[in-house]
Amino acid sequence: MTAIFHRIDTDRTVTPASLEGLCSAPIPSQCWIIGGGPSLSSLPIDEIRNSPIPKMGINLSGVGLIRPNFWTAYDPSSRFLRSLYLDAGIVKFVPRRRAHDFIPDTNYKVCEAPQLFFFERDTRRGFADFLGPHHSKIVDWADTFVQAIDILYRLGFRKLLLAGCEMRVRPSREQIQRAAMQGVTYSPFGRLRDFVRDCERAGLTANELDRCPAGPHYHFDETKTVRTAVRTDEHYLRIVQSLRLSRRSIADAGLQIISVTPHSRLNDLFAYRPIRQVLREINLQIGPVAPTTLRGQYQKIDAPAPSRYGPLEDVMPHRWNRNAAPALPLSSSTIEPKTPFDDECEIVIERRRVNVKRQSSQPPDRLVRALRHMDDESVTICEEG
Repeated sequence: MTAIFHRIDTDRTVTPASLEGLCSAPIPSQCWIIGGGPSLSSLPIDEIRNSPIPKMGINLSGVGLIRPNFWTAYDPSSRFLRSLYLDAGIVKFVPRRRAHDFIPDTNYKVCEAPQLFFFERDTRRGFADFLGPHHSKIVDWADTFVQAIDILYRLGFRKLLLAGCEMRVRPSREQIQRAAMQGVTYSPFGRLRDFVRDCERAGLTANELDRCPAGPHYHFDETKTVRTAVRTDEHYLRIVQSLRLSRRSIADAGLQIISVTPHSRLNDLFAYRPIRQVLREINLQIGPVAPTTLRGQYQKIDAPAPSRYGPLEDVMPHRWNRNAAPALPLSSSTIEPKTPFDDECEIVIERRRVNVKRQSSQPPDRLVRALRHMDDESVTICEEG
């Protein structure tokens, strides 16, 4: 299968990177998608930041509030921060066409940034196969939010939590009050375009609305003119409707989209849960980041199955046995070859927290004879080095 993600060097050398499924797990792996909406400032940022699941930032979302684990952008590279590109702790994903842009305020190319991966764009992706497993490119619907969903799905995440993702632009309180003086009422569930149209019909132009304080449009200090805000709101509506039409594909792929953003347009189409409920569920399923005590943790040797579970047995796959090869051939990556002991390796024997180590000068057969005098059931042998 063709790798979806790859590295690119300054001489345009392309190196595939096998990241697909990297974050999959027996339980649906979860990830936050941090949007740039004004509601992000009203959410419990510290608890989101400290929750034991990663965060995906998009464009400038979360700047000043949350440092993301993953980040992606669609817009020109000059719009984003040098500290995002040069932070080796953030795994970054950008379209291949940005590889040879300059990182803002530096003489480095984007392809030189650490932990940065590129992908090809799929501009012809339909709704029916939005998350089809056969795709070797990332969807391009001219939107970073959808791009983030596809990337996280390819990485193996199966539950996405949306914070700060209103997917709408509202007029400011002052603009609504000014419109009311002309007899125009704003519907919080309607389009911004319809509100501006009604204002103009009542004799209140977009330029006059711009004289009122605008926003907030983001959780950071950035605002738009009324006409630009209308175009942005229409774009958000198009993306929301695209995701609505892709719901069967999303369900077939096993992806859960859960909004914790109050008053988001997505709340009519996907599950909405209060942020406190989601944080409690994360704590119960994954465990607390900071337990009340760590005393005794370093004295533990093994991890027996908890008593609350039924029988647990590592059975062999169907038609496998311990003495013969499987009935069907396996790929070379499935079967690990047996490696003979090397005189330079170190064997560690743990018994009641007592370590006996063989130095390289001790022959292996003498150590094996010594083991015969020990209780086999209480001995763990592992190879290091």
